[in-house]
Amino acid sequence: MPHPIDDANDEMPAEIDFSGAQRGKFFREGAVLRVPLYLDAEVQNYLAARADAKGVPFDRLVNDLLKKDIELIEAAR
Repeated sequence: MPHPIDDANDEMPAEIDFSGAQRGKFFREGAVLRVPLYLDAEVQNYLAARADAKGVPFDRLVNDLLKKDIELIEAAR
């Protein structure tokens, strides 16, 4: 059974044992982190319908919209 999260207590629980751990085991120089992004259902449905209507991949539509927003933000500075 998982322990409840207690933000007031950030100490490591005693039952967690890192004695056999290796520092940097999964580190890869130059690796790029691809952040998973979770959209609200209504946003995803709307954008998926727009992508289908335009005949473009969903990720391309979302990236294009975000790039336009970034341009607007930068222009307003």
